[in-house]
Amino acid sequence: MDEKYRVLFEPMKIGTVEMKNRFVMEPMGPGGFCDEQGAYTERAADYYVERAKGGAGLIITGTTKVENEVEVCSLPSLPCATLNPNYFVSTAKPMTERIHAYGSKIFCQLAAGFGRVSIPSILGQTAIAPSPIPHRWIDGVTCREMTVEEIHYIVKKFGEAAAVCKKAGFDGVEVHAVHEGYLLDQFAISFFNQRTDEYGGSLENRLRFAVEILQEIKRTCGADFPVSLRYGMKSMIKDWKVGGLPGEEFEEKGRDIDEGIAVAILLEKAGYDCLNADVGSYDSWYWTHPPMYQAKGLYLPYNQILKSVVKIPVITAGRMEDPDRASDAIRNLQTDFIGMARPLLADPDIPNKIRAGKYNTVRPCLSCQEACMGRLQHFTSISCAVNPAAGREKTYGLSPTLLKKNVMVVGGGVAGCEAARTLALRGHTVTVFEKTDRLGGNLIAGGQPDFKEDDLALAAWYTNELTELAVPVHFDTVVTKAMVEAGGYDAVIVATGSKPKMMTVDGANRVYTAEDVLLGREDVGASTVIIGGGLVGSELALWLEGRGITTTLVEYQSDILTAGGPLCTANSDMVRDLVAFKDIDLRLNSMVTGARDGGYVVRERATGEETVIVADSAVLAVGYVSERSLYEEIQFSVPELHLIGDAEQVSSIMYAVWNAYEVTKNM
Repeated sequence: MDEKYRVLFEPMKIGTVEMKNRFVMEPMGPGGFCDEQGAYTERAADYYVERAKGGAGLIITGTTKVENEVEVCSLPSLPCATLNPNYFVSTAKPMTERIHAYGSKIFCQLAAGFGRVSIPSILGQTAIAPSPIPHRWIDGVTCREMTVEEIHYIVKKFGEAAAVCKKAGFDGVEVHAVHEGYLLDQFAISFFNQRTDEYGGSLENRLRFAVEILQEIKRTCGADFPVSLRYGMKSMIKDWKVGGLPGEEFEEKGRDIDEGIAVAILLEKAGYDCLNADVGSYDSWYWTHPPMYQAKGLYLPYNQILKSVVKIPVITAGRMEDPDRASDAIRNLQTDFIGMARPLLADPDIPNKIRAGKYNTVRPCLSCQEACMGRLQHFTSISCAVNPAAGREKTYGLSPTLLKKNVMVVGGGVAGCEAARTLALRGHTVTVFEKTDRLGGNLIAGGQPDFKEDDLALAAWYTNELTELAVPVHFDTVVTKAMVEAGGYDAVIVATGSKPKMMTVDGANRVYTAEDVLLGREDVGASTVIIGGGLVGSELALWLEGRGITTTLVEYQSDILTAGGPLCTANSDMVRDLVAFKDIDLRLNSMVTGARDGGYVVRERATGEETVIVADSAVLAVGYVSERSLYEEIQFSVPELHLIGDAEQVSSIMYAVWNAYEVTKNM
């Protein structure tokens, strides 16, 4: 083991329980992991056990409800420890035993509730809160103020739920949460809490709910039973449903750092054994679930402050999988434990790979949030864009083939690489043909902005994987029908990708594609007009603005990011807020109709009013079109033929990976 990384594998205690190393699997909403009785399923057990097997010292489950009467959740959406306690124990006990077999510990995260941030698909159109305040997601809905009796009931249920968890073999619990603007956090923050009884007003009163929960857990489970708290040092709230960006000066409407310090000191004094800490809220969701536009290790400056005022351990997540960053953070007294959620979806074996000196083999998390937070938000299930088996390890894992095939893969983009990798792992003979001099396809152009470096890391990972699997790759090769027919392959997979859509701008001679600009083939000059405000165009605008280029973003629709599948709100909100914050000239409901007078003519759709934007160039970001000419030529020439990735339908990295995996795991 690299001596620098040794600190990551030194044991440390939370309360009386010792963790074998400093790696914590952070909680993520357990969508799809429970049944109608509120118990964890075998699918959940396989998911958590896989991360214990991969080396995590502590597993923290996703949100588990302590009751389902005050805040009623449709089942099966979230587990509930008190709904059927005996059944919960009988199903959770085998899971905790399996996790313990790997020397890992497991805490169950127990939730007071969502309150004003309740997800409509799970909790409907009404919500509770400390006071009558606006709902985060549903316009026009005012939350119902909780009664004191309801608060006392939830406190009591926390004790019952913790006792059930202890009986089921959990090593501790985590209280969810004085963090992210959940129900307990709403009580703790004066912006949300306008009560005048013993649960409102002073800081001590606003924390009373969280303190009484801790006291009840300790009373029922004993002083030695560890209780962690999911905690947020700073809210990053500018206003209702409006977040503050990195580097932006704004008046904090939620919890500021000074109050964050005071709250932490009070909670430690109350007896909490650990603070699992970050910053942000649902009103600034791109802090608590950071997209690729956030810096890696973004919580470290805040948790360094936290570490200086409390003696109990601090857990820090936030894109922390890099072992250099992680080990430096512990040595610099910025944290005690390294939390990972999304990275362990992408690769459950990160701790073991770091220990073995094989960090270069870690499959990178893209922070795209499409299959984790995005699917949890829109479809109440969780997985990973680059790891299709995440969350369905047993049912969707790979098995050796019974009939070995000789397979030709045409195209070395995401879909082609995933197909080749999966086929090789299953025992097929695979050969890849790529028309350029490297693997990665659209990852290469897409990964050029500094905030998209993990796209390039994924391309490098696939290159390494195919090398380790001894898959031959023929570069600079354009495959023809004759080559396919002469090869004698049992099956051919066409993954020829897509190419940028083109359009003519009358009178212009400097019109480039986003791909050509990203790859440095064309120079946009000192100013440019980007045609198309989808994800590619919006990210290109942010990148060019960061390089000092004056940018105008023109979108035909009434908003940017309207094309394609739904993005996680954290990602889409941050892109929109960054475009506004960086003063990028955004022209919605508009189109570029031509060029004249040293610029480009932008016409407003509704009025027909035209404006000339003086610029050196225009860049097309109007989408992609499938490249399937080879497929159409050979569709009747081979015994087995598959069309995958963008060649089949232009979509996202996730669907390129998932569809390639689905096809090849069954060949």
